[in-house]
Amino acid sequence: MANKRSTTSTRGTRQRHALAQPDACEVLQQLREQDFNSQSELARQCGIPAARLAAALSLLAKKGLVERPGGHGSFRIKASYGHVLGVDIGGSNMRIALADMKGTVLSKWSTSTKRTSSPGMVVEQIRTGVTKLLEQASVPRRSLLAIAAGAPGITDADSGVVVATSYLRGWRNVPFRSLLESALHIPAAVENDVRLAAIGEHSAGAARGVRNFVFLAIGTGIAAGIFANGKLVHGADSTAGEVGYMHVPGTPEEVAKRGAPGSLESTIGGEGVRQQWLRVCREARVPPGRDLNATEIFEHARAGEVHAMTVLDQSARVLAYAVYNISLVLNSALFVLGGGVGMSAPLRDATQCFLDQYNEPVPPKLIVSSLGPDAQLIGAIRLALHTAEARLGLKLQ
Repeated sequence: MANKRSTTSTRGTRQRHALAQPDACEVLQQLREQDFNSQSELARQCGIPAARLAAALSLLAKKGLVERPGGHGSFRIKASYGHVLGVDIGGSNMRIALADMKGTVLSKWSTSTKRTSSPGMVVEQIRTGVTKLLEQASVPRRSLLAIAAGAPGITDADSGVVVATSYLRGWRNVPFRSLLESALHIPAAVENDVRLAAIGEHSAGAARGVRNFVFLAIGTGIAAGIFANGKLVHGADSTAGEVGYMHVPGTPEEVAKRGAPGSLESTIGGEGVRQQWLRVCREARVPPGRDLNATEIFEHARAGEVHAMTVLDQSARVLAYAVYNISLVLNSALFVLGGGVGMSAPLRDATQCFLDQYNEPVPPKLIVSSLGPDAQLIGAIRLALHTAEARLGLKLQ
């Protein structure tokens, strides 16, 4: 009878912990923003009833993730419980950051990927970078709990496979999560770099706490990271957000060839804007001057240069068409602009002027990323923290 009672009690404890897991994840997210002086204050911020909050805190305390300094009523994450790694892999550069359980970055490391972009070489670079980061921060390797990496291109987050990317040579159907886990012996997560940037903006940037928004990265190419009802959208084949292939008025009608820029990005991506500039100057029979990039052209427009103003007007009109159409489908009122071209203030302002002409429904609001180029890295850290929490038996549903 005693054994039966013990088994029943154990089963009941497991059930309570399972029910408390989503609340515990929410508590951790709030504690990453600030410490709380009382349980009632924390309950109000989380929007969780007192009984459920008590169960969540009990679970977190049992796992050692939350502490009460001096035994008083305040609560905070035990930052030194463990550490995670965030990786942002680009076509020419790779960055790695080491963070504690609160998400505070302790050290960073970067290296070039121009000549070492094969999957095996990149994994070796990550191994080297991790060793250097641990040494810099005086952190033991055994404290590492998880790693998350972002790669440009189509990435299947569920399987951890980088399906295809035109920015890294030799990357097609690469089981990158498995490669990382084999090399580092910790759980790994892999995600598309633009979706990571959306995670970064959602957790610590311009869209913090916003349940429905689109992160629109405009650089050499164009892609989107979409949050709907508080969740990141991947799509049936992990290609949700490949908006660079959209067709809107003012863009080429022909279908893009394999490996070539899509209709939208060929018009208002970095090279597309530059080609617009050269074409406008050629038609006006004026020399284009020195070779300007997209952001420089937009700055010339803000200064009143007439031909640059034409390019800015055309680019903003096309971008407004795309944003408006996306907003109609997703009912997203907020768009966060990132990337070297997307963060141009003249482009944002001109595009918003076009959007404001659409009165029904309410025109979407454009804001520039507050994290800038760090959005991907911060998103990678946050994904690594979620991966570590899952390893510890916590999973946000």
